[in-house]
Amino acid sequence: MPEYRAVRQHYSLIEICKNPEVAAEVTIAAAEALGVDAAIIFADLLLPLEVMGVPFHFSPGEGPVIEKPLREKADIARLRTDRAADLGYVSESVRLVGKHFGTALPVIGFCGAPFTLASYMIEGGGSRNYLHAKRMMYSSPGAWDELLAKLVTVVSEYATDQVTAGADVLQIFDSWVGCLSVEDYRRYVLPRTTELVQGLQKSGVPIIYFGTDSATLLPSMKETGAEVIGLDWRIPLDQGWRSVGHDRAVQGNLDPALLFASWKELKARADDILHRAGGRPGHIFNLGHGILPETPVENVKALTQFVQEHSAKTTFTPE
Repeated sequence: MPEYRAVRQHYSLIEICKNPEVAAEVTIAAAEALGVDAAIIFADLLLPLEVMGVPFHFSPGEGPVIEKPLREKADIARLRTDRAADLGYVSESVRLVGKHFGTALPVIGFCGAPFTLASYMIEGGGSRNYLHAKRMMYSSPGAWDELLAKLVTVVSEYATDQVTAGADVLQIFDSWVGCLSVEDYRRYVLPRTTELVQGLQKSGVPIIYFGTDSATLLPSMKETGAEVIGLDWRIPLDQGWRSVGHDRAVQGNLDPALLFASWKELKARADDILHRAGGRPGHIFNLGHGILPETPVENVKALTQFVQEHSAKTTFTPE
C-alpha cells in the first residue's frame, strides 16, 4: 500500500515494530483502507528471539538473518526466558489500535509457534530442507524439547500481554510446520504447541492456529484444542474443514497469488471457497498465507466487499 511505503521511507520494519505509535498507525491505516472485519497488529514473528539472546536483522531480498544460529546444547542453555516484558512495545501498539477502534473492529494479536521459531533460530534464516533443525530434533531430542519449552515460556507471556492490552483473539503462526511428517509432528511438536495453545486460552480469547502446507497435519493440529484452524490454499476448504471437524472454526483459504488475477477469475475462486463453506457458521474468509508484495490494492478492496456482501445474504441449513 502506498501509505505503508511512505512510512517505510522513514523507518525500517523493526523500527516500526518498536515504535507503538507508528505500528498502530500502519495497522489502522490498512484496516480502514481495505475495509476488513478485523485488524491484525503490525509486528514481526521473530521479535521474541531478540529478548532470548538471539539477535537478528533483515537482509534485503533474503529476509531475516539470525546472526548466531543455535547449533549446540550449550547455545540453548544460554537462552533467557525472563525478558518477555521487554516486548511491551507490541502490547502498547495493541492498546493504541484497540483505543482507536473501540468496539467497532476487533484486534488480532499474534505470535510464532514453537516449531517455526525454533527452526529459524537453528537454521539461521530461510531454509529449503530444515536440515539443521531436523538434525537437532532427531539427534538431540532433549535439547530440542528444552528449546521449545523456553519458547513456550517467552511466547506465552508475550501473547498474553497482548490480550491484556486489548487483543480480542490470538493467532499462532506455524509457517514452516508443513515440512514435517505426521509422525514427527506428533512426537516432537504437538505436545509443546498444545501447551502453548492451552496456556493462551487461559487469557480468555479464542486461538487461531495456522500452518502452511499442512493438509496431512490438520487432524493432529486439531488436537492442540485451538478454536480455529487455519487452512492454506493447497486443500479444498470443505475437505480441510472435514479433517478438523465441524466443531471447530476454520480460516482460509484463498491463494494469495490469485489477487494478481483478473477480477473475473478472483471472484470465481472466492465464490468457490464460499460455496464450499456453505454458509456454515465458523468460516473466517482469509488468504491461505500472507499477502504478497506488489499485490493490487484495489483487488483486495473488491474481494473484501464481495465476501462481506455474500456473507450478509447467506444462510446455513444443517443437513
